[in-house]
Amino acid sequence: QGKLDKAYEVIEAVVNSTNPKDAKTINAPRTWEVRGEIFQAISQSKDAKVKKLSADPLSEALKSYKKALSLDSKGRNANSIKIKLTLMENDLMNQAVEAFNNEDYAKALLSFEQILEMKQLPVMTKDNPNSIDTVIIFNAGLAAFNAKNFDKAISYYSEAAKHGYNGGRTYSLLSKSYLENKDTVAAIKTLNNAFEKYPTDNSVLVEMINVYISTKKTEEAMKYLNLAIEQDPNNSSYYFAQGSLLDGMGKQEEAIKSYEKSIELNKEGYDANYNLGALYYNNGVKQIEEANKVPANDNARYEAELAKSDIWFAKALPYMERCQEIKPGDTYSLESLKNLYYRLKQLEKYEEVLKKLGQ
Repeated sequence: QGKLDKAYEVIEAVVNSTNPKDAKTINAPRTWEVRGEIFQAISQSKDAKVKKLSADPLSEALKSYKKALSLDSKGRNANSIKIKLTLMENDLMNQAVEAFNNEDYAKALLSFEQILEMKQLPVMTKDNPNSIDTVIIFNAGLAAFNAKNFDKAISYYSEAAKHGYNGGRTYSLLSKSYLENKDTVAAIKTLNNAFEKYPTDNSVLVEMINVYISTKKTEEAMKYLNLAIEQDPNNSSYYFAQGSLLDGMGKQEEAIKSYEKSIELNKEGYDANYNLGALYYNNGVKQIEEANKVPANDNARYEAELAKSDIWFAKALPYMERCQEIKPGDTYSLESLKNLYYRLKQLEKYEEVLKKLGQ
């Protein structure tokens, strides 16, 4: 620790000196290479006091090595600096992963960008000028997206997609970045390109369906949803989405079949149970409205119309009860059950629900 403290003090005194006699030392490539070594050692130290010497030692190390290379017109230090930069890539990667895991996405992005910058230095590209690290490019996109820097996310994901990295998933993430930037046209165009390249990629299909649903393009959403079901006929979430779309289009009989299929494939699926229960419940409410339109002097007809609502409510009941089994205490299904038990004259259960709702 003592040696590193001292080395830090000496090197900083040298590079920040205003004494004309130190000009030669300041402009010597070896001075900046040594400074890089010192800051790299600070980053690797486990000593808390040493860590306090610099808030961002790897950035300082990279800056120092770049300065050394710029001053080294004859390339005498190039090989030794290249070795240190190669070793520092691992330090930056560890820093990026740690920052990402700690949800410091801006720092993770900076670290990934520094790796990319380092790899583009002439001393690093000399032996392999066409080398492209798609893993780091993709990870930079991931960090940028999480840091809500969507312009950079678009840039890095586009680059990764261009080189075919991660197949359709990269295109899906690129589309999400465009959506975050409120560019729906670019998002859809990206997904269409992805679908042409990866027609069987599930993530692309799912993203296309989501985009079309969110932009109220129901016919397009249904088209790709049907394709998704063809590719993965045992996926309950697809049938739920299909049911929701059909429900919204007023195609109730088809919606009921889709919800039922979703429940058949996943009996623990809350959403399909709730939506199917709600469909029946809402039909019961509409039937009450129809009964209320009957003239006041036609009581027999009124009672007949009202009785029809109880048929719908009885159909809704098991699905709302199932929702409570899946999510005990869920207030949405409890509110529905309160009204259902009251309408169906199951008053003991009605009282139990009131207690659960604190009413």
